Amino acid sequence: MRVIDSDGSQLGIMPAAKALELAAEKDLDLVKIAPQAAPPVCKIIDYGKYRFEQTKREKEARKNQHVVDIKEIRLSLNIDTHDFNTKVSHATRFLKSGDKVKVSIRFRGREMGHPEHGYDIMEQFAQALAEYANVEKPAKLEGRNMLMFLATKPTK
Repeated sequence: MRVIDSDGSQLGIMPAAKALELAAEKDLDLVKIAPQAAPPVCKIIDYGKYRFEQTKREKEARKNQHVVDIKEIRLSLNIDTHDFNTKVSHATRFLKSGDKVKVSIRFRGREMGHPEHGYDIMEQFAQALAEYANVEKPAKLEGRNMLMFLATKPTK
């Protein structure tokens, strides 16, 4: 196995027994850093300190990641312009905060006879949000609901 000293210098390739002996002399632990490498790579370090730094790095990585939520906006077939604009502004706010938006229209009663009106409203909604969002999944009728998914445009 390839052995690296606690200060980062390479000690070369040696048998495991000799590497353990060196680690014991320095009152440190022998830790496998890369077991999948051709000769496995081991480092002579304090294992407790190594685990502490590893958990610290993982915690820092978790702190910096952003979870993408899916926010839902419900429209209706006979939505008025002001209500439509309000829904657009809500969707804009969601998209700016980095969330995805699920737009849905529920067809009730005789509205099922005119799905083309739903497609028109969905298209209009996508056009209103064109500068902020890309259509991830286009409008599709599933039972009595029509769904469309919007995602934020990637920043350049």
